[in-house]
Amino acid sequence: MALQIIRDLCTACGDCESVCPTDSITPFKGTYKIDAATCTECDDADPQCLDVCMEDDCIVPA
Repeated sequence: MALQIIRDLCTACGDCESVCPTDSITPFKGTYKIDAATCTECDDADPQCLDVCMEDDCIVPA
């Protein structure tokens, strides 16, 4: 399963992009998006993007 970013909650800080081990997070129309085809949710570890995101409910399961 992959994660997704809720665009209305994303502040475009970019913190999540730099910690993604699969480079699945990229800029998209002024915020960020997660590529579901490559996101592994950090292979059953705590997803790195969730650890650094400061907005509640911004990154959720797809």
